[in-house]
Amino acid sequence: MSEAATAPGGASPDLLALFVWLSPAYPVGAFAYSHGLEWAVEAQDIRDVASLIGWVDDLLRHGGPFADAVLLAHAFHAVEAGDEPRLVEVLELAAAFAPSRERQMETLNQGDAFVTATRAAWPAPIFERLAAIWDGRVAYPVAVGIAAAAHGLPLAPTLAAYLNAVAANLISAAVRLVPLGQTDGNKALAAATTAVREVARLADAVPLERIGGAALRSDIASMRHETQYTRLFRS
Repeated sequence: MSEAATAPGGASPDLLALFVWLSPAYPVGAFAYSHGLEWAVEAQDIRDVASLIGWVDDLLRHGGPFADAVLLAHAFHAVEAGDEPRLVEVLELAAAFAPSRERQMETLNQGDAFVTATRAAWPAPIFERLAAIWDGRVAYPVAVGIAAAAHGLPLAPTLAAYLNAVAANLISAAVRLVPLGQTDGNKALAAATTAVREVARLADAVPLERIGGAALRSDIASMRHETQYTRLFRS
């Protein structure tokens, strides 16, 4: 087990790595992406804190973030088991699963940036093997799952931390776009914790062949954003 995984005295897992990897300061460029939320604000789907809370909750339970959590869990288990063919299957599906060009760019750019940063500062053998087993780009949730398993971190808090980071980034974008005050942003993030906990628990039980989503308005938003006249975000 990695040094990152055990707290002094071995009392409980040391989750500090997750706080670092999934903080806004980690160099993955998450601040540049809105997951289609920018168009949702333009279309008045999101116009206040109540509509923002509903939008984020739907995404976490039924949209891209839920699928990401499933992919993260499967990547984690593949690395933990040393099953490289299974990991390649997850890498392939994650790279192809985005419903729009911008959403694919969002996950692949962040994933590649995460691998680059983590390989340099938090090295692990699997990062050196990636180029040999996979010649494509790495989706963000898969990169996080690989890193967590490589460093012996537990899956459940990894899923919760990842989903919380996704929700926080969406809410941060909405605070700037609607605009909303910081208090409303905090209310929205607090409201998201219920879905974060539930999805983190459920995602690990979803077979890869049953992965899917139903947040169609968000998928359409990501497509419409490609031709939106005024844009602050890349997705």
